[in-house]
Amino acid sequence: MKKTALATVTALVLSTNFASAQSAEDIAKLGGMQSTGRMAEIPLVPQTGPKADAIKKNLSAIKLPPGFQISLYALVPDARHIAVGPQGVVTFVSTRKTKVYAVTDRAKSGVAEEVKQFAPTLGNLTIPDGVCFSKDGFLYVTQQNSVLEFPAAEFFYESPDVVVSPVVAQGKLIPKDVESYNHTSRACAVGPDNKLYLTLGQPFNVPPKERYDEFYKLGVGGVIRMDRDGANREVYAHGVRNSVGLAFNPKDKNLWFTDNQVDGMGDEIPPGELNRATKAGQDFGFPWYGGGKIRTVEYKADTPPADVVFPQVEMAAHAADLGMSFYTGKMFPAKYQNAIFSAQHGSWNRTNPVGARVMVTYLKEDGTADRTEPFAEGWLNGDGEYFGRPVDVQQLRDGSLLVSDDFAGALYRISYTGK
Repeated sequence: MKKTALATVTALVLSTNFASAQSAEDIAKLGGMQSTGRMAEIPLVPQTGPKADAIKKNLSAIKLPPGFQISLYALVPDARHIAVGPQGVVTFVSTRKTKVYAVTDRAKSGVAEEVKQFAPTLGNLTIPDGVCFSKDGFLYVTQQNSVLEFPAAEFFYESPDVVVSPVVAQGKLIPKDVESYNHTSRACAVGPDNKLYLTLGQPFNVPPKERYDEFYKLGVGGVIRMDRDGANREVYAHGVRNSVGLAFNPKDKNLWFTDNQVDGMGDEIPPGELNRATKAGQDFGFPWYGGGKIRTVEYKADTPPADVVFPQVEMAAHAADLGMSFYTGKMFPAKYQNAIFSAQHGSWNRTNPVGARVMVTYLKEDGTADRTEPFAEGWLNGDGEYFGRPVDVQQLRDGSLLVSDDFAGALYRISYTGK
């Protein structure tokens, strides 16, 4: 087996890609993990103290439907997207900085006992904002301009040394000349077809016309998919400005995704979006439309595609709709079955701030959106001050929901008691 090192990797790196954790070849690859001897124990993130006490106090202001309660699950610095391990052993939490964290609740008490950096011997990652699992236990970490794969991460997370494989090499997701801190999230999901799907946000508020063809071909401002080894990359959805959350409906297998729309058009326009893709190749209207059916100034004189797919739900303008998931658990009342929970991070440039809440969208029998309403809110007070900014919403195996908050640096757990 050929062994190579990634530029920033001090742990062992296997250069061969993986297709299935169940094959004899892949199991043999896992045996190649070796210790660097550089870190005997990974430092833990403290879970008690004044910060934890203050967050618990702030949670008393969160409004939920009757019978629900919210609690502090874990302190996780800069917590962004959540990937719950398919075996229920560990949850991985991304950041928009340089680290990914492993979070464990060994006692299944509803509170994490341990939070620590995942694979610290890899050194600093580059905006590892997207994390997602395959059903057979492979963790994918999507960075600003690359994708990494970690076989059996749920079981090797205890060690500072890991087996890791590059799915997309550094610099190959987007053109290097448009790498920036603008729209860097690469939310990901492994689809029903066992392919890896990820979002590529536009690096501009509205892209220049001279780069439209290039971006269209690459899927910049879209959703792309590829085999799990990085082969057969294609653009699945076009006309997407900056999606930071996607999930597949477990019933009809359609892909849904949030989208953040054009800034600088006013407080009340354009709306945020929750979209449904029913097949490959659909166009969702950007940059002709800044959000919903609101035309952009830059492309107002240009004719949009005739078959633009408009959003299933128009959200509040500039509320920053991010992570989302379908509810399949048994803890919540029946009306929440197959509903979409999504996080609104909160506005950054509105005269009157809006968002900082968790929304729920109910679906009709035909799979289209029925209605959307707030589910958990109160992280934004009446004076326009943020106490938290939700990023992602994902389900634990017991049917409760985890909500990440990169402002407070925390994970919250929402459960239902009926009382």
